[in-house]
Amino acid sequence: MERIALEDSRPAGSAQRGWRGFVADWSADRRTFRDVSWGKAMMWIFLLSDTFVFSCFLISYMTVRMSTVVPWPNPSEVFALTIGGTPVPLILIAIMTFVLISSSGTMAMAVNFAYRRDRLRSAYLMLATAVLGLVFVGMQAFEWSKLIHEGVRPWGNPWGAPQFGSTFFMITGFHGTHVSFGVIFLFIVARKVLRGDYDNGARGFFTSRRGNYEAVEIMGLYWHFVDLVWVFIFAFFYLW
Repeated sequence: MERIALEDSRPAGSAQRGWRGFVADWSADRRTFRDVSWGKAMMWIFLLSDTFVFSCFLISYMTVRMSTVVPWPNPSEVFALTIGGTPVPLILIAIMTFVLISSSGTMAMAVNFAYRRDRLRSAYLMLATAVLGLVFVGMQAFEWSKLIHEGVRPWGNPWGAPQFGSTFFMITGFHGTHVSFGVIFLFIVARKVLRGDYDNGARGFFTSRRGNYEAVEIMGLYWHFVDLVWVFIFAFFYLW
């Protein structure tokens, strides 16, 4: 115990250097996570694990697509909408992408105003983000219903490789679930910001000490991650 106390009382300059110091700091958690809050650390760990899950889904999709001997459906034809009697390829997907990327901008501004203690603008921007998320989920539901009506199922589709339906519903459904949960929590946190719970230090879920708007930043981390994942889904699933 006496030895440990002496080691902890050493000045920063006497710490181990090189790889040994790096390993010691990370393993002992003395400097690396000392100034990181528990909530943000847990969100980063969750996002890292979710990155592995989405990566496995996309790698599986690419493996199935490259290994199948049956022609893969052309996304430009499958995801086309008929407007004025003319099929427009990927128009709905382009609008969905624009909506979700725009919501990332409103979320970033909400975090900025939260740390400026401008709770009204922060809350309204979070509500705008949630509404854009709802629009995205609504358009995704329309896309699902259109493809189901045209005969797409998890076990087959009328345009070629039967794996198309299973990979489509799995990947887009998993991402849509993330967006839906994000919208729910955005409404919850926005309501707390609007009521002034973070200014008053009101007790409850997603609140902590007075004046701490960290929950807004944590929601921003989650929402930006959801947007980033959609960029990869858009590139690999709809443009390939």
